[in-house]
Amino acid sequence: MLDQGAPPQDPTRTAPTSLLGGLMRRKPVERLVAEGGHGEGGTLRRSLGLWQLTMISIGATLGTGIFVVLGDAVPEAGPAVTLAFVIAGLTALFSALSYAELAGSIPVAGSSYSYAYATMGELVAWVCGWCLVLEYGVSVAAVAVGWGEYLNELLDGTIGVTIPAALSSAPGEGGIVNLPALIVVLLAMVFLLGGARESARANTIMVAVKMFALVLFCAVGITGFRSGNYADFMPMGMTGVSAAGATLFFSYIGFDAASTAGEEAKDPKKDLPRAIMLSLIIVTALYVLVAGVAVGAWDWKKFDGSEASLAAIMNDVSGQTFWGTLLALGAVISIASVVLTVLYGQTRILFAMSRDGLVPKALGRIHPKTGAPRLNTVVVSLFCGALAALIPLGKLVDATSIGTLFAFALVNIAVIVLRVKRPELERTFRVPFGPVLPVLGFGFCAYNMFSLDSITWVVFGCWMAAGLVFYFSYGYRRSRLAVADRTS
Repeated sequence: MLDQGAPPQDPTRTAPTSLLGGLMRRKPVERLVAEGGHGEGGTLRRSLGLWQLTMISIGATLGTGIFVVLGDAVPEAGPAVTLAFVIAGLTALFSALSYAELAGSIPVAGSSYSYAYATMGELVAWVCGWCLVLEYGVSVAAVAVGWGEYLNELLDGTIGVTIPAALSSAPGEGGIVNLPALIVVLLAMVFLLGGARESARANTIMVAVKMFALVLFCAVGITGFRSGNYADFMPMGMTGVSAAGATLFFSYIGFDAASTAGEEAKDPKKDLPRAIMLSLIIVTALYVLVAGVAVGAWDWKKFDGSEASLAAIMNDVSGQTFWGTLLALGAVISIASVVLTVLYGQTRILFAMSRDGLVPKALGRIHPKTGAPRLNTVVVSLFCGALAALIPLGKLVDATSIGTLFAFALVNIAVIVLRVKRPELERTFRVPFGPVLPVLGFGFCAYNMFSLDSITWVVFGCWMAAGLVFYFSYGYRRSRLAVADRTS
């Protein structure tokens, strides 16, 4: 019987004799899998099938990126924003292939953090996990801010009032606090405290609504399509397309959310790779279609400063506010599902890091009735809610993108390393063409990272420095592998 409080020792491991040895210590794949689902005081429940896992990934991906961030990307690329979506999608595709292989081989909750721990050692795993905290935690806040924009659009179209700017904007944008963004995070927290199965059901309904809303936009928007809007296809050149692609990569963040559910999936080795690939295909098709219709229906210069552009386009094309209001309703529901699923992913990553001793073990405590990490969920929700209430959307989007790109780059490396070190390991999915596609995935991630502005890099550097301080002051000596080394 596995001791839930103290995972079994690996008799083949030897104590590191140096600081470098400690930083490079790896957690065996078998141990990662054996510990799957076990936390402080209980276990996670395996209740999610292929459909629920796919909906989690779509729910985490399809939202603010197309409903809100599109308005920021079009002024950078012009009509070529559709090409920018393709570039961002290719970056996501190469990384998705690597995620699919690793998820089938190491079906655990930590996502790329756990993959890095098994292949490149504890320090790299910590860096990856710290990037995931940035990716998931900050993107929850960014998505919540976008939700508030469409909530105001919905209120204006239905009852003719909006939430005052002082209570719906961050301090940097002329407000005091973004109250709607805080509220949607807290609502998601309530769902998550009820357990994974209940949250997955709510998410599935919301995903269906968001897909219907986007198809409805295409049906109405196509009636206002003007080919002349594509005449100046690339006004900013490839530089603008690259910048827009880096920004739009935010739109693909979340396809890996299924990998964070590895310890609550019924058949993770088969279903995780399928869910990851299926969700990315569906999301990419919708993005390109919606972007193409949007630019065809509106002159690209109109997008500047428009955060609820899809609703505005529907109003312009139809000549009435009904369709825009209906889309705003769909956006309010659908963007809420992104908050729910991304927040879920963040809690499961911290759960895995807690089990390894790199963050306080209280974050891995399981509630016996719901099978959910309750304290973890509350702490993460309050942190994300504070960010959403106080930080402007643009700053959150770029910070999220760079953290995600860094983590994805490590996943592409991890696939190659695991094939070299563990060629005999069972793989239910293999990235085709050997190391070529993972290398391309790494290259695309690096390319998009260097397309981001210098301020984003400064923020990222400060975040990583803070993470290293925490690791060396807490995680390095408290990790369970370190404890095992000292007692062996």
